Amino acid sequence: MAWARNVLRVNLTAGTCTNEPLNMDWAMKYLGQRGLATKYLYEEIDPKVDPLSPDNKLIMTTGPLTGTMASTAGRYSVVTKGALTGAIACSNSGGFFGNEMKNAGYDMIIFEGKAPKPVYLLVQDDSAQLVDAAGFWGKSVWDTEEGIKAKHGDPQIRVASIGISGEKGCKFACVVNDMHRAAGRSGVGTVMGSKNLKAVAIRGTKGVKVEDFAAFAQVTNAAKAVLAENAVTGQGLPAFGTQVLMNVINEMGALPTRNFRDIQFEGAKDISAEAMAEPRRSDGKPNLVRNGACFGCTIACGRVSTIDRTHFSVAERPEYHKASGGLEYEAAWALGAATGVNDLDALTFANFLCNEQGMDPITFGTTLGAAMDMYEEGVLTTAQTGMPLTFGSAEALVKMVELTGKGEGFGVELGLGSKRLCEKYGRPELSMSVKGQEFPAYDGRGIQGMALTYATSNRGACHLRSYTVASEVLGIPEKTDPLVTDGKAGLVKAFQDATAAVDSAGICVFTTFAWTLDDIAPQIDAACEGNWTSEYLLEVGERIWNLERQFNMKAGFTGADDTLPKRLLKDAAKTGPATGKVAELDKMLPEYYELRGWTPDGTPSNETLSRLGV
Repeated sequence: MAWARNVLRVNLTAGTCTNEPLNMDWAMKYLGQRGLATKYLYEEIDPKVDPLSPDNKLIMTTGPLTGTMASTAGRYSVVTKGALTGAIACSNSGGFFGNEMKNAGYDMIIFEGKAPKPVYLLVQDDSAQLVDAAGFWGKSVWDTEEGIKAKHGDPQIRVASIGISGEKGCKFACVVNDMHRAAGRSGVGTVMGSKNLKAVAIRGTKGVKVEDFAAFAQVTNAAKAVLAENAVTGQGLPAFGTQVLMNVINEMGALPTRNFRDIQFEGAKDISAEAMAEPRRSDGKPNLVRNGACFGCTIACGRVSTIDRTHFSVAERPEYHKASGGLEYEAAWALGAATGVNDLDALTFANFLCNEQGMDPITFGTTLGAAMDMYEEGVLTTAQTGMPLTFGSAEALVKMVELTGKGEGFGVELGLGSKRLCEKYGRPELSMSVKGQEFPAYDGRGIQGMALTYATSNRGACHLRSYTVASEVLGIPEKTDPLVTDGKAGLVKAFQDATAAVDSAGICVFTTFAWTLDDIAPQIDAACEGNWTSEYLLEVGERIWNLERQFNMKAGFTGADDTLPKRLLKDAAKTGPATGKVAELDKMLPEYYELRGWTPDGTPSNETLSRLGV
């Protein structure tokens, strides 16, 4: 139960859609979503494959709890070999698409090959077919989603699609569903575009069954009460969203600013959650309209925003007069502090454009920050970029996000991502990335656990693989000192393993601000066959982590890639509580390898792989 026990395999080259049974032996070892799809990918492709080759596969996948009455049970992931990184990619998204896919009767959809011309997949319960997408190719995500719903006369169809950026090969293109929810990182949308796959449209009405409904109802209701009573999930996130962190992280001296030159941003208050709720001088209206929730979510951390209609070129763009997905913390940081821009309307407009054209705002913002760094050092000139790229320029932010989204002008260069861009212009050290993926909004000099998290993340720099900020800043599950390295190796490993299990269940990782595995395990156990304990979920998470590591090593990554840019390792923080500190990775990494049961060079030992059955 809980699993649909059905896989839809779509051969884009042949134009066929075939059902096959889910491998339940693998499901019992890898649970679902992130873990199970990674197992399928690992077994079905050569990890050395070119990410944009037809031989790469792209998997849309749900977890066993997706589509159930568990809180936040609307998640799905896109798993592939990432176009940005060349590493294992698993990008998780909320909204309503995952629930629709599960209700149509599929645990996962595996796309293989490449369509000879643009197509989209239409799934209506047991019916699956590839449809000519010529009328949607060259369209934005917003136009594509609205167009597909209108074409089929069904506003309840859920759509996941790529924008022009994914079609034109921007290395950090997303898959966007429900207009502004995204499988956002690692270039999964780029892979989708390389396959001439414009969109997936699903309508599902079958429902999702669980093993023991009475027990499941009891434990999920109890778990929802825990979320409601928690200060973060019951109060902070609903009221302020993730943007509640902007001023907090800035004050503690861990907000990367101007491509990590600095560790605090003087304009943080202007782009914070508090600023979003304040009336604008121009029209007296706040940026924030209301909060929003994904399927089945009792937290509702999403933001819905509007912008000043007279701002920049917005007056000429009627689609931006609508309320749409507002700034989350990571996007606000990347588009703002990373570029030195403190114009809230410009950031919101840039975020709308990232949604409309399907781009990861984290990688876009940090890549623009790297370009600004090179511009101010004289590496790039106005003749090359088309306009001055100075830190703090809202005009440059707005112009460059438009160009990048359409694959025009200097936007083509920015679409490479910071690693390739900085290498092209001879300054690789200015790319703030790990394994080719740009950092999120926490500086490892001010939060040491995040330094180790970034360095060891299997999909490149990522906060959602091990959110030690919960412990080091918020005191969840217990408070640790962000400026010390002692104990951080064990903390990171514990977060990584637990998060892998949560991601594979089909629920949102934000629940773990309140829930432990002791809250999650009973829900999985009541929903699924088998014996799902907290201890076994940790084992599942560890198994997934090691499988991802094995994929990367077969793709050509080594322990040498578990590192950080020189700016974090050598240039000490200039201000705030972390003044004089660098990221002390050398103190944490050897202990981490030992705790993982890996060799000193970062290779999983045969004993560890055997114990986990990898």
